[in-house]
Amino acid sequence: MGFLREIFGPSKEEVWQELCNQIGGEMKGGFWGGNKVEIRVKEWIIILDTYTVSTGKSSTTYTRMRSPYVNRDGFQFAIYRQGFFSEVGKVFGMQDIETGDSEFDRNFQIQGNDEFKARELFANPKIRYLIQQQPSIHFEVKDDEGWFRASFPEKVDELYFQVTGVIKDVERLKSLYELFAETLNQLCHIGSAYEDDPNLRL
Repeated sequence: MGFLREIFGPSKEEVWQELCNQIGGEMKGGFWGGNKVEIRVKEWIIILDTYTVSTGKSSTTYTRMRSPYVNRDGFQFAIYRQGFFSEVGKVFGMQDIETGDSEFDRNFQIQGNDEFKARELFANPKIRYLIQQQPSIHFEVKDDEGWFRASFPEKVDELYFQVTGVIKDVERLKSLYELFAETLNQLCHIGSAYEDDPNLRL
């Protein structure tokens, strides 16, 4: 076991448990690699887990972070590094948006369904800083696609991050957690989210 750890480094479970220890999260899940981390921020719950997509002979594992919240006004956005996934938002009628921060706009593509709201969201310098700390990022608001449907009403959307591979870097995971917490607070500040438990609002 020590030999394998020396080659591959600490396991996902070890790293994620250390994350829980540092920020007060809770590790949940089954024995066969189904572990996830749940972190509470005010009334919101942020969920960190992995999932695998199989395509014939190969499979790809993704790390994702999600947090359901009540979307007051239907505001949606997607942000990723320039050159990646650049046509996706346009399919859903979203427009390209610039923040006015020239360096940030050079490195990141933002699409959204409300330019004014997007500018308000990304006017927050801490959000821009935390995004810049991620070597790769796909961060968005997306419709609840059924994962939470048994518990939450229809107006609940997800703040959603996804990246290829398993993140086993505690500092990067902490930065992602901070990004979610700051974004949820900013969404409240601009009137696009409620500071409520989504379970309690109909």
